[in-house]
Amino acid sequence: MEAAGVGGPGPGPGPGLAICGALMVASGGSSFLAARYREPSVDDLFMYDCNTAGKKSQEDRGQDGQPAVKASDDILAFAFSSSGDYFALTDDNKHLVLFRTKPCWECLSVRSVVRRCTSLIITAGEDKILVADKSGDVYSYSITEPQNAGKIELGHLSLLLDVALSPDDRYILTADRDEKIRVSLTSAPHNIVSFCLGHREFVSRIFVIPNYPDLMLSASGDCTVRLWEYKNGKEVHCCHLNSLNETEATKNDKKYAVSRIAYCCQGNYIAILCDCIPTVYIFQFDAATQLLDYKHQISLKHKGWDIAFEETDRLWILQEDKEASLLLYRPVAGQWQPVTDDKGLMKMSKYLHDNWTMFEGSVGTESCYSSLYKASFDNMAIYLQKKEERLQQHQQKKRKELQHESNGQTKKIRTEPS
Repeated sequence: MEAAGVGGPGPGPGPGLAICGALMVASGGSSFLAARYREPSVDDLFMYDCNTAGKKSQEDRGQDGQPAVKASDDILAFAFSSSGDYFALTDDNKHLVLFRTKPCWECLSVRSVVRRCTSLIITAGEDKILVADKSGDVYSYSITEPQNAGKIELGHLSLLLDVALSPDDRYILTADRDEKIRVSLTSAPHNIVSFCLGHREFVSRIFVIPNYPDLMLSASGDCTVRLWEYKNGKEVHCCHLNSLNETEATKNDKKYAVSRIAYCCQGNYIAILCDCIPTVYIFQFDAATQLLDYKHQISLKHKGWDIAFEETDRLWILQEDKEASLLLYRPVAGQWQPVTDDKGLMKMSKYLHDNWTMFEGSVGTESCYSSLYKASFDNMAIYLQKKEERLQQHQQKKRKELQHESNGQTKKIRTEPS
């Protein structure tokens, strides 16, 4: 999402946050707002609503020419290009919208996609958008020819949850609901280089570390974050998040998923946000030992929606609180401390406060990932129960037959002449 190297395309389920250079984007529902947060004295707010802007296309109309029944138009995923010149999003009504951000925001195209999308990313060459969808396919869409239809690149047999690229665009990585991470050649996606196998639940996030391009971070519904040498499918390190501290979720043995990964090249900091847990975990990647070193955790008063690093080591947090929707932290003497007097923070917080209606419908504690967990049931217990029922029925039938035969013999004895 950011030129600084924040993990993966965003935002995934729920409101999202992205930073690229001086640009910041916050999304909620069907809308997003963007501004240059490093220029606090300039009023350059840009807003876009997928419900109204650029949606009077023929695809939105039925056969009789009347507006077709539409989905919610909620934004499902978005991403900046590495330079920040382009920004793309997909919505719940199966549209892919492409913007140019410089010198000012401009919508270049609104295209239809085949299925609802779960993730997208823009190539480092900034010539294509790769879109992963719920049917398990990845399509590519041209940036240089923004009106062209998509081209299918690869497919899984399971719902795709995230897509990533190596910094040189040579490898495309895809993560699915069935615990698999597949590594393929971008130029020939049918050529599978490796599988990264080890997660025990759906893989929610994957991210190739930009300053260590042979390594990938992955996160899952199994409450783990793993480090991989993805080209050979080797797991390097695994961190169990539920061992770091006891929250209500871990006390009750409640399942929870990693919803966001953010990375900062300056300091090799990694920030982790979990679904429905108001905590941000901070790690630091040790390149010498190839370990994720747990450093700190930031406790939130409200549900965290998204996280994003600047190019520096300052961390932004978007949370479910109208009065304090944005938080800003930075490391001071090994501890992450809040920053409250930043003019950019004040500017963006005011924009969000004044446009809080775009987050309506996002408030709540419902998990976005609950339907993705594997259903567990005991086949053997059900089998033994049914077997016992069949045995009892068989025994009852035998007793009735014996009783009937016994009654018949008694009646025969009584009716025979003496």
